[in-house]
Amino acid sequence: MAPTKLVVLGLCLVFGFVSSERIRYDNYRIYQVKPRTYKHLRYLTDLETSSDSIKFLNPVTVVDKHVNVLVAPHKTADFANSLDRHELFFELVEENFQRILDEEQKDFKKRSSTYDWTGYHTLNETYDWLRSMQSRFPSKIEMIVGGKTYEGREILGVKISFKSGNKGIFIEGGIHAREWISPATVTYIINELVTSTNEEIRTMAESYDWYIFPHVNPDGFVYTHTTDRLWRKTRSPGTRCYGADANRNWGFEWMTIGASSEECSETYAGKSAFSEIETKSLSEYVASLNGKIHTYLSFHSFSQLMLYPYGHTDEPAPNDADLAQIAEAAITALAKRYGTQYKYGSTYLAIYPAAGSSVDWAYGAQNIPVAYTYELRPASSINGFVLPSAQIIPTALETMDSLIALTKEAASLGYL
Repeated sequence: MAPTKLVVLGLCLVFGFVSSERIRYDNYRIYQVKPRTYKHLRYLTDLETSSDSIKFLNPVTVVDKHVNVLVAPHKTADFANSLDRHELFFELVEENFQRILDEEQKDFKKRSSTYDWTGYHTLNETYDWLRSMQSRFPSKIEMIVGGKTYEGREILGVKISFKSGNKGIFIEGGIHAREWISPATVTYIINELVTSTNEEIRTMAESYDWYIFPHVNPDGFVYTHTTDRLWRKTRSPGTRCYGADANRNWGFEWMTIGASSEECSETYAGKSAFSEIETKSLSEYVASLNGKIHTYLSFHSFSQLMLYPYGHTDEPAPNDADLAQIAEAAITALAKRYGTQYKYGSTYLAIYPAAGSSVDWAYGAQNIPVAYTYELRPASSINGFVLPSAQIIPTALETMDSLIALTKEAASLGYL
């Protein structure tokens, strides 16, 4: 029997429209669903783009991996009955998602008037801070632009350099708009590289040139502040829905696996490789640094994982053993401060198949030999994208510890 589909009203009309009014999720429930068969996976994949009242909070990828689904109040009975008919295991884990968002908004409004890491910040606040850092440290920091967005914003970053002749490290954050802990951690790294007096950080900072972009999806990030906290994609208009998954749009093994051709899907890979101006322009900037960049790091949330190529196949990358060795050193160092436990492995095996990512493109198309995705805190959660601001500094501190170990281990193997 073909999977029963709920009424199709256009997911984008609720979750993707252009509006100055913030979307609320009053009495929206979160269900945790566990597909146990490939038939279950196919059904959930169809369901993801079939209703205007259902939003998947993590990709539908593999059997026996939980999927969290946000369901509107008027659809809960239909949703539960539909899962029952298809013999899918599920449980209710949150009765009112707006409660979680209200707590975050209260916290956000109480943040410091100065730029620090006790709270989250808007795009403009971060861009103003980057410019202020360049003004304070003009001999060390250069403003760089990695491209433009669909809505005309700059992809603004900094180059940090203490001396000529250094090998380069590239860091990107915020490619998925709703993952606020990513740009918060990346800006913390910038601050530490320039201002820390810690001997190990100073040695690391001064040994490399750093190309760092806290927000490589600025339009999406702004949208999470103005309209929909759960927005993931870019903001380019489609036929039915807005945006593409900017971490499925890169031109390396594009659309081979782990991405969707349905534009209303959260993992929609775009009309073609580099169809999104953000990925196209940023990739051109990275390519212009050919031979300079030796390490590429992308910060995401959540799951507490260190992932390395590949995402499109379970076949090991050419230097898989070295990548594993570096990752092990990094997560061991990360765990020392707070006991936070990470796992590591190739993207395909450690989390799920996912082709067309920035890290795989950097590794596979640009021959950057050390390439990782950090999936930051928490390990698991009802909705890990809404990480309390009290966890920003602990997350950033342990990540800095791991970065020191990563660079040391990569250098010992001759990569840096």
